[in-house]
Amino acid sequence: MFSRWSNSNHVQENDSLQHESKVKELRASLPPLSGRCLNYCTDACLRRYMEARNWNVDKSKKMLEETIKWRSIYKPEEIRWHEVAVEGETGKVYRANFHDRHGRTVLILRPGKQNTTSLDNQFRHLVYLIENAILNLPEGQEQMAWLIDFTGWTLSTSVPIKSARDTINVLQNHYPERLAIAFLYNPPRIFEAFWKIVKYFLDAKTFQKVKFVYPKNKDSVELMRSYFDEENLPTEFGGRAVLQYNHEEFSKQMIQDDIKSANLWGFDDKLQSVGNGHSLAEVAPEPVCLAPPVS
Repeated sequence: MFSRWSNSNHVQENDSLQHESKVKELRASLPPLSGRCLNYCTDACLRRYMEARNWNVDKSKKMLEETIKWRSIYKPEEIRWHEVAVEGETGKVYRANFHDRHGRTVLILRPGKQNTTSLDNQFRHLVYLIENAILNLPEGQEQMAWLIDFTGWTLSTSVPIKSARDTINVLQNHYPERLAIAFLYNPPRIFEAFWKIVKYFLDAKTFQKVKFVYPKNKDSVELMRSYFDEENLPTEFGGRAVLQYNHEEFSKQMIQDDIKSANLWGFDDKLQSVGNGHSLAEVAPEPVCLAPPVS
């Protein structure tokens, strides 16, 4: 028994050393970084990209470079709550005030509460909240959990297939290994038609993280409860907590988080007071991420 444990421990140590070597190899393959890209590309970040591409340095490098390009164009860290607040009025997506059993940030999604028609702004709202969930991760935790409540969902409130595909592509390719688990709670039978198409846009790793939960299916309920304390889990998900989304209070939290985000990304000196009396960040232009090569 001791021998088996010793061998297993030795293998884990070797894997860890190999992974660290791969992370160093990936970093060495990148051109010099500066600005926000230097802030973004931590060792933990590089590990996530390596994990997503099965520790293949070339594939991980390509994936990371594509993310750097996307972030330099889309600038997700510059989105501010006042730009997307209208999307949050019904609480269709928000960060929960509790964590799962592993300390992960939890996003609650309620697609049946769709209240706008701009697909671009709906996506900006989702990206904003993903960035916010990451901003609020406890130390030592890198992933989030999603709880999706299908109450009121119909095909008329669902996003077009193309938008779903584009959204999935961004989440998989530019936020690798950020999603730990996603529970789809009690989706209606009509959702199956939508899912049969959308599931083919998911890579194998992401697909394994999507779990369907039905109140009458004991195994699926027990799986979800293995991730969440029943006292924290909202009644909409079969738990005991009565949660009421308060848009005004949530907005106050987001405004404070905007200040925290501005400080993290290095443009806190641009904070200003706007007409409604709240402090928001007036962001500076994105600096060049990739430093020019040394001649």
